[in-house]
Amino acid sequence: MTVCGPSIMTVSGPISPSSLGFCHSHEHLFLAAGRSAELNPALRMEDYKKTLDELLLFKSVGGGAIVDAQPVGCGRMAHFLEKASAESGVHVIASTGFHKLCFYPDDHWIHSLSETEIAQIFASEYEHGMYTDADEHRPTRRTKARPGVIKTASDTQGVKGPYQRLFVAACEASEETGLPVISHTEMGVGALEQVKLFLDHGIPAQSIIICHLDRALQDVQYHLEVAQSGVYLEFDTIGRFKYHSDEEEARFILTMVEHRYEDQILIGLDTTRERLKSYGGAMGLDYISATFVPLLRNYGLPESTLQKFTVANPARAFTNYKVPYEGSSSVSKRVR
Repeated sequence: MTVCGPSIMTVSGPISPSSLGFCHSHEHLFLAAGRSAELNPALRMEDYKKTLDELLLFKSVGGGAIVDAQPVGCGRMAHFLEKASAESGVHVIASTGFHKLCFYPDDHWIHSLSETEIAQIFASEYEHGMYTDADEHRPTRRTKARPGVIKTASDTQGVKGPYQRLFVAACEASEETGLPVISHTEMGVGALEQVKLFLDHGIPAQSIIICHLDRALQDVQYHLEVAQSGVYLEFDTIGRFKYHSDEEEARFILTMVEHRYEDQILIGLDTTRERLKSYGGAMGLDYISATFVPLLRNYGLPESTLQKFTVANPARAFTNYKVPYEGSSSVSKRVR
């Protein structure tokens, strides 16, 4: 597909932002066995047919696109993402980047490579395709499918210590490729220091997505301060009742809208196998369309605002405004 100007990179190639459609901004469609599953068995989703069924369900209720937030070297199954997108007709935006360090074995390359080497791995995935053998050793094999975002993550240590070089590497890769960053916060905290680091390294606010902010609904002022920076606020604790009810989530979103931040809100489910119907859970990828959007309507949000959360805002947030896919020569010269 030939796309002129700003575009969104999906596993099937670049698309116009206007083609994205109804979008879940944070999911996990596949997860290979590894350290993540050892820590939490729910973090293993290797059944192609079951995930495809979820994507077809999502498509049947008007779904257009999903962001898969599993990064390189951490259980990402790039070949399945590409195949499932083609079979379901759902645009899938894949991730390069890194996750929390607890999800990597002690001998993983992410602990030993230099900041520059890691940045080159992230950037090269955009230019040459995603690695398929990165979980256990320094990667060499690729698929043709490319990532559309750079995942970052911090835990209770924040962006300092062992995470600092990884965040800087992600910033360098974003500068090279123009890819937006989508960043995990631990229980919704640590967002402000992440935002400062990204902005200090030249990433524009329009290309920064901060995840899991709704794990900490009680501190409205904190969310307002994050929103004032101009970044996107991703609310993905919908249907996760161990944290709070959907009604509490809806009321909080309404509060953010009342403060006029509706243009910065993204939503998703941040799914694992224990919650998806096809894997034996109680909900599916139709949940936002079938259950949560109607709840937001009941709270008085107009269709125009709901369209922002699910269509217009993701179309802007995941757009590469800097580097056209064709002719991204600055990356080509650096990474092979």
